[in-house]
Amino acid sequence: MVKVYLLLFAGLLLLFVSGKYLVDSSVAISRRLKIPRMIIGLTVVAFGTSAPELLVSIQAAFAGYPEIAMGNVVGSNISNILLVLAITALIYPIPVPASSVKRDWPVLMLISLVLFAFSLNGAISRMEGGIMVALLAAYVLMSVLRSRGRHVPEADSGGGPPMKWWVAGLILLLSCVGLALGADLLVDNVALIAEEVGISKRVVSITMVAVGTSIPEVATSVIAALKKETDISVGNIIGSNIMNILSVLGFTSLISPVSVAKEISGFDIPWMLGATLLLLLLMLPASRSRITRWEGIFMIIIYLLYIYLLF
Repeated sequence: MVKVYLLLFAGLLLLFVSGKYLVDSSVAISRRLKIPRMIIGLTVVAFGTSAPELLVSIQAAFAGYPEIAMGNVVGSNISNILLVLAITALIYPIPVPASSVKRDWPVLMLISLVLFAFSLNGAISRMEGGIMVALLAAYVLMSVLRSRGRHVPEADSGGGPPMKWWVAGLILLLSCVGLALGADLLVDNVALIAEEVGISKRVVSITMVAVGTSIPEVATSVIAALKKETDISVGNIIGSNIMNILSVLGFTSLISPVSVAKEISGFDIPWMLGATLLLLLLMLPASRSRITRWEGIFMIIIYLLYIYLLF
């Protein structure tokens, strides 16, 4: 078991290092392309940090366990809001861009409701997976088109020379690979520990696997908060949740229809919808437009309540 814990630590370390360089390279690319950092957070960073969920879910589908994908995605989306954003807010209160309230959140809620509707018959079919992939393409295209003509913040003074094109691209690629490898190490060894204490497959997929694959979001958002790149923090969480549903479940269900247990459609997905609604309520107050540390503590308490009810 000592080896298992060492590999677990190695996975965590790899995730945090990869998260740092993912933020650095994505901000560099956004400046080179004159694309707002919020859009980079909603697309490139979000897809990179969703890679572990995608890999885990596709592997589960090939192994004949597509139902694990659903628990992984729903659990990750809940923990992204109630845990990842909460931890980020504890480090540095998160300013909320107006675009997050007016455009990005409605897209997330709409897609979450689509997932809920698809799950009611007990499975997500290949046709429904195709619809999700089509919506993913439309979402990415919309984000890119929306970014045109926006003002791009100048580079911070004293930040050194801008990163070269090929360097930023290479670092971004290696960071995504590092996130995926780190998540694999984390998930594999958490699963071994879970087997030792005897936890059901549903609970493992919604808690340990979901939280494990959300570690990239934790790493990226925490590091972005420390660097005060908070547009990346908010955009990454909203974009990652959208990507989790549309890309992870979309591509996985194209490989094999994804089974949806009654407990997931009747308990976990409503919790995911509730967490998404709570996110809007925390972003709404126009007088301050930020998620505070106290609200971060409140979200963690709600998450702990969910885990208690789950067990």
